[in-house]
Amino acid sequence: MDKTIVVVGATGLQGRAVTARLLSNGWRVRAVTRDPAAAPAQALAQAGAQLVRAEMDDVASLAAAAGGAYGMFSVQPTVGSPGTPAGFSTEDEVRWGRNVAEAAHTAEVRHLVYASVAGAGRHNTEKLPQNVVSKWRIEQHIVRLGLPATFLRPVSFMENYTGAYHLQGGAVATAFEADVPQQILAVDDLAVFTAQAFARPQDWIGRAVDLAGDELTPVQIAAVISEAVGRPLPYVQIPLEAIAQAGEEFAFAYAWLNGRGWRADVSFARALHPGLMDLRTWLARTGAAQIAHFLAQKATA
Repeated sequence: MDKTIVVVGATGLQGRAVTARLLSNGWRVRAVTRDPAAAPAQALAQAGAQLVRAEMDDVASLAAAAGGAYGMFSVQPTVGSPGTPAGFSTEDEVRWGRNVAEAAHTAEVRHLVYASVAGAGRHNTEKLPQNVVSKWRIEQHIVRLGLPATFLRPVSFMENYTGAYHLQGGAVATAFEADVPQQILAVDDLAVFTAQAFARPQDWIGRAVDLAGDELTPVQIAAVISEAVGRPLPYVQIPLEAIAQAGEEFAFAYAWLNGRGWRADVSFARALHPGLMDLRTWLARTGAAQIAHFLAQKATA
């Protein structure tokens, strides 16, 4: 497996995990970044990735980055993601995703793995949140181009519980209903599925799979995290009305998740990847340390 995989979005949460996994599995990795001199990109270079500069709005630069590569991993931020430019919109996300697909097509990449989102396959049967529809639109463009592709559709990431996104005021705070199970996945497991797809294209090209590693209520999640970090972090439910002040679409997304929005098959995902982490396993390996570090920083701020 000494072929080259191009990782788009390499300095983000998913891209970093995928880059690390591919390098550890013996692939050559070409990490696409807007700023090769920035610290996140330099960390990838020190790990063994080749840095390539490209712009998401410049298809030619993306195609040049993909030239001669065997495979390509594509992930785009969604509205509200950390580090997105001011005013970043759903249309920006869709355009970027389509641009990467166009670049893969131009470069004749033999396998594109696209990180979509769980639920995208239900577009024709129910009203979906905007961030799910945007990824479905990118999927459809990949299909129209006839690319040899795999769609990995993760649920929410466990890493959302390591910082201010879900940790506020000494509590686990979200707009999820306290007793409604929520599905979560460790980002390192998404990387494992990505590496599987590239290693076994005969099994994965043409597939779309929703991925989850655990399913717990928010109250259970808070209790498991509290046990792992050795301090109480109670669950606090944020009213949907407060979320709506930031945008009606955000409130709808939470309401959809409170209606069991993801619906991935955890047992099926575990059959594909027997080492799939549940929340306790992820906390023991990396999550608890990340949460403790965040809490310590907050305490001294």
